[in-house]
Amino acid sequence: MVDVQPNVLLITLDQFRGDCLSLHGHRVVRTPHLDAFAKEATVLSRHYSQAAPCSPGRASLYTGTYLMNHRVCFNGSPLNDSFDNIARVARRRGYAPALFGYTDQGVDPRVTHHADDPRLSTYQGVLPGFDWLLDLSEPYTPWLTHLREHGHVIADHVTALTTEPERDESLSITSFLTDNFLSWHASHAPSTRQTRHNPDHSPWFAHLSYLRPHPPYTAAGKWAREYDPADVDLPITPSDDRHGFHEAVMQLPDTKAPKTEAGMRRMRAQYYGMISEVDYHLGRIFSALRERGEWNDTVVVITADHGEQLGDHGLREKVGFFEQSYHIVGMVRAPHLDSGHGRIVDAFTENVDILPTLCELIGAPIPAQCDGRSLLPWLDGITPTDWRDAATWEYDWRQLYITDESDGAAINWPHDRRLERQHLCVQRDASSAYVQFGNGDWLAFDLATDSTWRTPIHDAERVLPLAQRMLIWRSQHTSRELSGMKLEQGGIGRWPDRVPWRSSLQ
Repeated sequence: MVDVQPNVLLITLDQFRGDCLSLHGHRVVRTPHLDAFAKEATVLSRHYSQAAPCSPGRASLYTGTYLMNHRVCFNGSPLNDSFDNIARVARRRGYAPALFGYTDQGVDPRVTHHADDPRLSTYQGVLPGFDWLLDLSEPYTPWLTHLREHGHVIADHVTALTTEPERDESLSITSFLTDNFLSWHASHAPSTRQTRHNPDHSPWFAHLSYLRPHPPYTAAGKWAREYDPADVDLPITPSDDRHGFHEAVMQLPDTKAPKTEAGMRRMRAQYYGMISEVDYHLGRIFSALRERGEWNDTVVVITADHGEQLGDHGLREKVGFFEQSYHIVGMVRAPHLDSGHGRIVDAFTENVDILPTLCELIGAPIPAQCDGRSLLPWLDGITPTDWRDAATWEYDWRQLYITDESDGAAINWPHDRRLERQHLCVQRDASSAYVQFGNGDWLAFDLATDSTWRTPIHDAERVLPLAQRMLIWRSQHTSRELSGMKLEQGGIGRWPDRVPWRSSLQ
């Protein structure tokens, strides 16, 4: 257990690609505040989300489990209430976890007995354990009210986002969230820190869940003009030899990249503008922590729920198997672990590692459900010898096939397994990537020869070990709800230093 509990600031930047940082040498985008933060933090250069879109990716982040275990397959899948999560862990340690933004986690329908419960009609619920201080789930009602109070007539939330370039950047949804957090922080968080001589101070835990750089591709105010479309880089063009799934998603209106070069450049310039805006507001937050003397008492985690295709492979948004949808920003600053400050870790890390890491940093037991591992050795300047050598992520599109019987295409659940075919899993290491589809198809790519995922591997001798590794991964990470316990001598044994599944929620 830690002697003095730190403050915790968990920041998610929705749809933030891992390569869009100037500290990683990006040719166009500028992120000065994140670059400066990186000098005092541990940077996870090969950090990956475990699922897309939002709800599946966040379920993995918040519970430390892979999609194959938490089963939040798409936006609208309920999160099983038996899972522990970061807010519940923090609350047990005495924090009052505060949420600014959203978590996009649907309620378990088995915990409510009222058919008219509004939570049964949306996936945009709050993760159990959080105090929702600023609700910025759609339709972003508090922000729309704020805009109207400043004289802007807004029809709806879609219009509010698409017209961000027309208003001053001080009225953006990113600025609005930041202002709300800073106001709360100034009034709620004491200016004196907890020490052995001042044990009465209660540390705070805040989750800032930013919408941007999530589409629409419309940056706010001056940020919409921060990057000239003529100066931006162009995306990876799609391969001529495309799998049928890739071809299909390229035709969908929500994931099809702009057809023209001008449209592509405009989209990328606006995305970079949104990134620079969130970078600016993170700088405001870092300054506030320093001014209040809390910089060295606050653990800061910066990550994303998933990435963004941004035109690569003919796609936009987050979809399919390409790593642009899953490679995300990852930074952790643990003030007392200065051996890791300024360190860039090029090992494969995953968002399922965040929960175990925060558990150790606040002195809480790691829930037995966790598939991830604590990043503490990396933060402490140590290089583990038994770390993973690949990153894994999943994508599921079964929502397209879940329907009612009126159209004659109903799934005969639970015996009909067709929905399980609408799924893929990817593993990538330093030199290759393997994609397994639920219907039996597969793909493999030679990343050592071609890092753009356009050089396939067909040689069975090279592919078989990749397929076997994925099978081993699934075997080693399947749900352990009761498998770590043993009924003997009138009691239940358990693995040391791990929390039993249900008792961790009591």
